[in-house]
Amino acid sequence: GEDLEKRPMLLELIQKIHQIHGIDRIRIGSLEPRIVTREFAQTLSGLPKVCPHFHLSLQSGCNTTLARMNRRYSVEEYAEGVRLLREAFGNPAITTDVITGFPGETEEEFTVTRTFLEETEFFEMHIFPYSRRKGTKAADMKDQIPEQIKKARSAVLLDMEKVQSLKFRRSFLEKQVSVLFEEGKEIGGCLYQIGHTPHYVKVAVLGETD
Repeated sequence: GEDLEKRPMLLELIQKIHQIHGIDRIRIGSLEPRIVTREFAQTLSGLPKVCPHFHLSLQSGCNTTLARMNRRYSVEEYAEGVRLLREAFGNPAITTDVITGFPGETEEEFTVTRTFLEETEFFEMHIFPYSRRKGTKAADMKDQIPEQIKKARSAVLLDMEKVQSLKFRRSFLEKQVSVLFEEGKEIGGCLYQIGHTPHYVKVAVLGETD
């Protein structure tokens, strides 16, 4: 919308979409961490159609690594965005992306990232070892990390992700939630209806579902 005379804000757009009849769920796929202000979080929490599921891309939990990545936010700003969403929604699903082995990432920097991820606790983390791409600035940086180290660091975070994701999903045990069913699937000879809750937790229900 940068070409429009009055540049609309994302929050304004979401509010307008919320008014459209027939749209029952609004799921925000990806957010720049600094866009999450108290006003933003509190306003969204007052819109029933907005799903309590937010993807805030992190890439690294270490400020020195973020600086090399040319990211325009700090770990502290990211943490504040997460805090504000949890303040407004109670127990929202927070998901993120993390890259391991970015050029120059020391063992100490990786430890800082790992600690930040442990303390933040996510619903899901998408973990990727850094992939060198010809023509990018990062590809020409010194101190490229060996593949085996990148993969080893990814494995550590993937194990953490499994534990955190299970903990979040278990927080909904014994609770009644709405599910948007999307497909039928045969599992072990039985037909299940598969769908997602507003928090994007996948649910399988045995038998036909209207």
